[in-house]
Amino acid sequence: MKTPLEILTSHFGHKSFRGFQAEIIDRTLAGRNSLVIMPTGGGKSVCFQIPAVLLYNESTPDPERSLQSKRPITVVMSPLIALMKDQTDGLQARGINATFVNSSLNRRERELRYKAIMEGHHSLLYVTPERFRKADFLDVIARRDVRLLAVDEAHCISEWGHDFRPDYTRLAEYRERLGNPVTIALTATATPEVQADIIRQLGLEPSEIEIFHEGIDRPNLELHVEDVWDTDEKQASVERVLHRWISTSTSGSGIVYFTLIRTLEDFSERLQAEGIDHVCYHGDLDRRVRRSIQDDFMKGRCRLVLATNAFGMGIDKEDIRFVVHADVPGSMESYYQEIGRAGRDGLPAECLLLYDQRDLNTQIEFIRWSNPDADFYQRTYSHLVHDQEKVRAFGIDWLRERLCDRQRHDRRVETVLSMLQRYGVIEDENDLSGVTIMGPLPESLADESERAAKLLRDQKKLYALVQYVQTTDDRKGFIHQYFGVRRHSRID
Repeated sequence: MKTPLEILTSHFGHKSFRGFQAEIIDRTLAGRNSLVIMPTGGGKSVCFQIPAVLLYNESTPDPERSLQSKRPITVVMSPLIALMKDQTDGLQARGINATFVNSSLNRRERELRYKAIMEGHHSLLYVTPERFRKADFLDVIARRDVRLLAVDEAHCISEWGHDFRPDYTRLAEYRERLGNPVTIALTATATPEVQADIIRQLGLEPSEIEIFHEGIDRPNLELHVEDVWDTDEKQASVERVLHRWISTSTSGSGIVYFTLIRTLEDFSERLQAEGIDHVCYHGDLDRRVRRSIQDDFMKGRCRLVLATNAFGMGIDKEDIRFVVHADVPGSMESYYQEIGRAGRDGLPAECLLLYDQRDLNTQIEFIRWSNPDADFYQRTYSHLVHDQEKVRAFGIDWLRERLCDRQRHDRRVETVLSMLQRYGVIEDENDLSGVTIMGPLPESLADESERAAKLLRDQKKLYALVQYVQTTDDRKGFIHQYFGVRRHSRID
């Protein structure tokens, strides 16, 4: 039987583990649970992929009883459908038999994968938590010995987190269906409150899980904040960064983040006028165009990208020399994830936040839009139920006129529709032409005290970012304190 280090070398091409990887892997193989909080690009996936290979290889399938084979399998629960194919393709290229099942597959493809899983193939299976609603999936996975459950993007478990997914609240139930396997939960960001909620939602006691928190354990990252007063000053600051890292070097790349698409496009015109080569990436672009831009950036064909926070998933590029926030981010969580993309090769890199106090107004408005009160949820749901024909015929603009006093830029309706879809209350929320009501309004969305608490949490996240800006000495220390780096911590 190979050792974890031998698997790391033979399948992943690395000669040594970094950080807490080896300790986490040993703990997992010993049958003990872990919560891993590690910066984006820090190597979280290896912590469950190597145990998955070793567990799978410890037994051989029985050719006489292939369909009843209980060969070990690792189930990876991930919310990121868009990345599952890339992740499994990457593992297969390394000689690891991984697969995924999600809504992108047609019926025939799904049935073929289910058959392969039942026959004992695949050491790793990537699924979304919503897949556990499907009876056919539950029947298939019951044929395998699920030794390990890996919960990726584990902050989605917690309503305290910044990307809450209601199906994650049923995780303890799903673990029980799988036979309560050893569990490893992984995320790049989790405050102490989120950490406690993750453990609770897993159905575990704090004594049953070890927390590994690396914080920002990269001395090569320089964190800076500059006060700016207008777009001209922002442009001058960005161009100074470009001169330091791109104009004087033949390698390396950088990202400049913006909050609004229109601000990004205005800034792009300014850089074009200066003859500065770059590309723009945001959520309104066609999916194929976004993929092409990302591919050009990852392969070094374009060294500078102006982007909204839509540019993030799948960005694991070692030579990003700088990350500039031209606008104030909406939370410490977002900021922390985005600066984590810089300097993954261990060489010097710069993270610059340009602070214009006027940007706070935009984020305050976003917080208001993303936190409708209980009355707004109830009124929206009432229109969907009682005016369904009109909603289907006239769409979201008709709803907005009745709910937002004709305020064209108010996005509370979009928030409500997205949350109702996440909770499984409606289907086809995009253009509403075929919207179907699947259930009642959840009590939590109709509870004003819960809505007010959620609003306050989001406001505190933005306030924490302002406090970070005002910190003049140990910025990494501030981040460590915010995210509760304590046990198994590595502080620069």
